[in-house]
Amino acid sequence: MSASALKSSGLRMAARILLFILVVLPVAALSVNAAPPQQSVAASPETSLSGALSAACRQDHEAFANFLTSDNAAAYRKLPVPQRTALMKRFVLLEDPGRPLLSTSATGHPVVRCEAPGISTEMRFAETRLRENLAFIPMEIPLPGEPSRSITFGLVREGGNWKLLSVGLILLDIPSMEKQWKQADLDAREDEAVAALRTLATALESYRRTYGKLPDTLEPLGPAPQGGISPEAANLVDAELSTGKKAGYTFRYRIVPAAGNLTDEEANQTAKFELAATPVEYGKDGRRSFYLDSDGVLRGADKQGAVATSTDPRIGSS
Repeated sequence: MSASALKSSGLRMAARILLFILVVLPVAALSVNAAPPQQSVAASPETSLSGALSAACRQDHEAFANFLTSDNAAAYRKLPVPQRTALMKRFVLLEDPGRPLLSTSATGHPVVRCEAPGISTEMRFAETRLRENLAFIPMEIPLPGEPSRSITFGLVREGGNWKLLSVGLILLDIPSMEKQWKQADLDAREDEAVAALRTLATALESYRRTYGKLPDTLEPLGPAPQGGISPEAANLVDAELSTGKKAGYTFRYRIVPAAGNLTDEEANQTAKFELAATPVEYGKDGRRSFYLDSDGVLRGADKQGAVATSTDPRIGSS
């Protein structure tokens, strides 16, 4: 594993794993909500954490869920597969599934190593701190050429077993994480819709320069056959976008004729156009509708699924 790759992974664990975890609670507050004392526990905190990290290493969704508290496990199983996988990647700092290797350090504490093709990570446990039904396990992640990164996992006894509860003092709250992920997905779709509007605007101007006028519809902007480009197939955008639908948005196009007593050539060169993007299913594919004119002015708002117009608020600069 290269030093730069491992350094990047270490920084992700130390500084970015908290992006997926939302609710902050002090240690004292955790003990109030912990499960009642149990006389016997089927697994030690170290065994449970090793199992969770091993499942994350393999990207085994069902096995990983078994190490979450009941509420979090139920919410985790309802997540889309990419979101479940993303969470496990954060725990072991690897993008691809790996092979977990368990060993014991010279101090007698567990070591979990996750080996993926061409790269591996190692997580070294320190002395577990027990507080009634809570356990806190410090962990070191070695980094070549710089001090090790440290993080502490919290576990709670539930149903006779130890379950993942927190990273440091940050309580795992998967239902809240799901809401954040859904909003992130909506934001990404809206960004993609704006990018598609920009692509269409550029394609329309390219079409005008090549053929002397704007196309009547978006379809002529699409891919060309083997025979070559033509006014009917200018090969300026992909097939999906030329149909007026892409990534959960519908795109509308309208030519605004030039005013005045102009020749056909002048009218074609000075005509304006308007583009609009509207979510196919409001709330699922996006919330905002967007409008872009031939001057590059972008406007948009939450229109409850209606089409955006030139009267909507301006977004950013042209």
